[in-house]
Amino acid sequence: MSERQEAGTATTHRVLVLGAGYAGMAAAVQLAARVGRRDDVRVTLVNAQERFTERLRLHMTATGQRVDQLSIPQLLEGTGARFVRGWVTAVDADARTVRIDDDRMLHYDTLVYGLGGVADPAAVPGVEDHAFTLDSAQDAELLAGRLARLGSGTVVVVGTGLTGVESAAEIAERYPKLTVVLLGRDEPGAAMHPKAGAYLRSALARLGVEVSGAVEVVKVLPHAVGLAGGERIAADVVLWTGGTRTSPLAAAAGLTVDERGRVVTDATLRSVSHPDVYAVGDAAAIRQRYGVMHGTCQGGMPTGVHAAVSIVRALAGKRPRPFRFGYYHTPVSLGRHDAVVQFTRPDDSPRRVYLTGRTAARYKETVTASPWPTYGRMKKAPASGAFWPRGGRFTREER
Repeated sequence: MSERQEAGTATTHRVLVLGAGYAGMAAAVQLAARVGRRDDVRVTLVNAQERFTERLRLHMTATGQRVDQLSIPQLLEGTGARFVRGWVTAVDADARTVRIDDDRMLHYDTLVYGLGGVADPAAVPGVEDHAFTLDSAQDAELLAGRLARLGSGTVVVVGTGLTGVESAAEIAERYPKLTVVLLGRDEPGAAMHPKAGAYLRSALARLGVEVSGAVEVVKVLPHAVGLAGGERIAADVVLWTGGTRTSPLAAAAGLTVDERGRVVTDATLRSVSHPDVYAVGDAAAIRQRYGVMHGTCQGGMPTGVHAAVSIVRALAGKRPRPFRFGYYHTPVSLGRHDAVVQFTRPDDSPRRVYLTGRTAARYKETVTASPWPTYGRMKKAPASGAFWPRGGRFTREER
C-alpha cells in the first residue's frame, strides 16, 4: 500500500485499533457499526493473527479439547472496517504512526491502544526456557501435545489465580493419571467469600490437585521448580500463570504509563499525555473511585465499547463522557461439570451470594460463550453493547 493510499484524503479520519483481544475487538466492531460506511471515517484493526484468541477457553485448548476457531476478518465482514494482520513493532505517538512487522507504516488520527498483558517469562529465571504459558491458542496447543504424550508424571501449575486454578482443575480432570500440583503465594479462592473459597478448594481436592499456598517459586529448572526456602519440587511439565507483563511499546512511544507499563488514562479513557490515544482493556491503567481496574473480559469489553462511543462523540464535536464500571461476578470453572461463581460488589469485593456445582458450570459456560455473539449483535445494533453495570456509588464522582 502506498503512502498516498494509506494517508487517505484530507477529510478522512483514520482510526487505528491495535490488538484484537476482547477489548480491542469490542472497540473495532462498535466503532465500525456506529460510523457505518461513512467516507470520512476509516476504521482499521491490527492483530498478529487472524484467529481470535478466546482466553477464557485456553485451559480447555491446553487439555486437547476442541474449541471453535473464530475468524477476526469474518466477524468484521459487512462493517466497513478493514483488518491488517501483523505484529506491531513500534508506535510513534507524536508522528501518529504505527510500524507493522518492521516494514509497513500505518498512519492514524485516533489510536485505540489495546495491546494487553501476556505472561512474564522474565519474572523468574528459567520460565522462558522450561515452562509453558497460556498467551495464545498456539501456546495452549503446545501444552496439549506435551500432556497427551506424557502418560504419567507430575504437572506443576504455578499461580493460584483464576488461570492457575482453572488450568489445574482441567488438567486433573482430563488426565487423572497425572499428579497435578498447584503452587502460589496465596491460597486458591482467597479473594472469595469464605464458603465459596472453601468449596473451590474442596473441588480441587476431589480432583486430586495438590495445593500449596504461601510458597514462592524462585526458579524453574528442566525437571523441577525451586522454592524460596531451597526446596525443589520435581516436575515433568511446568505451566506458568504466576505473573504478567504489558507490551513495552506504549512506554517507548512516549505515552505516560504506570509502574506496570499500562497507559495512564483520564476519566474518558484517553491517554493523559496524548489525547488522540485511547487505551482499553488490560493495556490501560483505568482509575475508578474504588481503585485501578484489573484486566478481565467483563471489564475489558465495556472499555472498548466506551472508547468507540467516545470517538463517535468527539467526531460529532461532543465531549466524551467519563467511563464508569462496576464488577459483578467472578466465575471459575473447575473442570467441565463444576464451577464456582462468586458474585461481587462493584469494587470486586465478594458478596455473600455465590453459585456452585453444575448450575455454576452452566453459568460459567454462558459467560465464556457470550463475547462472540455479543460482537455479532453489535454489528446490527451497536447500542446493544453499551449496557454494563456502572457501579453506582462505588464509581460516582464525589461532589
